Amino acid sequence: QVQLVESGGGLVEAGGSLRLSCTASGRTISSYAMGWFRQAPGKEREFVAAISWNGDITKYVDSVKGRFTSSRDNAKNTVYLQMNSLKPEDTAVYYCAARIGFVLGFKTSDFGSWGQGTQVTVSS
Repeated sequence: QVQLVESGGGLVEAGGSLRLSCTASGRTISSYAMGWFRQAPGKEREFVAAISWNGDITKYVDSVKGRFTSSRDNAKNTVYLQMNSLKPEDTAVYYCAARIGFVLGFKTSDFGSWGQGTQVTVSS
């Protein structure tokens, strides 16, 4: 089982940027597809982004397309989520997740390993 730890969250004004990191331990993530999800208070956890094992393929929820970019550095066992032009509606706890294999996942049930989450708060 791979262990995941997110970092990089915080408080930012609308229009600002943050970069989240997700560092894995226990196993190399080079054979894992990775995902980012978020959960706002009172809402279900929702898909944000997915990235293939080698970073060649990325997918995003429509609400973040053009603003968020996911990347990965397998040598550092780390996945990133660059978030630009942040909006108050992006406020949530952000989670990274790992799915063994080469097929992207888009649902929470697609992923077997999760981090503890990092809070992102965007003020208006």
